Amino acid sequence: MNRFDYFNLFHKIDRKEYNLIIKNLKKKNFNKGETIVVPGETQKNMYFVNSGVQMSFFESQKKTHVIAFTYPPDLCAIPESFTQQKPSKYFLTCLSDSHLEYLTYDDLQEIFDKSQNIERLFRKMTELLVAGIINRHIELHSLTIEERFKAFCTRSPHLLQLVPHKHIASYLSINPTNFSKLFNSIKI
Repeated sequence: MNRFDYFNLFHKIDRKEYNLIIKNLKKKNFNKGETIVVPGETQKNMYFVNSGVQMSFFESQKKTHVIAFTYPPDLCAIPESFTQQKPSKYFLTCLSDSHLEYLTYDDLQEIFDKSQNIERLFRKMTELLVAGIINRHIELHSLTIEERFKAFCTRSPHLLQLVPHKHIASYLSINPTNFSKLFNSIKI
């Protein structure tokens, strides 16, 4: 799906408005394992994923806790760091070679000033992000490990081939051994 069609899933914009976004895009490639944002750093760029898979996570007691994965045609950011221009509390890294395009925070604010419709688009995308986070929080606290695994497989089955299973297990808050058992026993 192209980016214009992707944006229009959230809120209708016309080509003129879309061009306000794409004319300011800059390109950046990251290698597998390369970090985009580290804790304490303020994210200055909103990335648009063209290829690759990225992961946000934090470390606690020598354990990785995965927050989210991004992949095409998603946006890629530490949302609260970018939107509030405050230091990040966690990492954003590339799980594979990634081709991204980006807008700086200042460029995006200028675009918002020029187009209320684009500002509305990003607000609606943010609202859906918040709803997704709340839904994930509910799933983590109310579903069994098998139900969480099945829900993930329904939403993002392609990630089973692209992301190391230990990261998916962390994302689902499932012990890696139990994840392996589920992966080998449940038909997807």
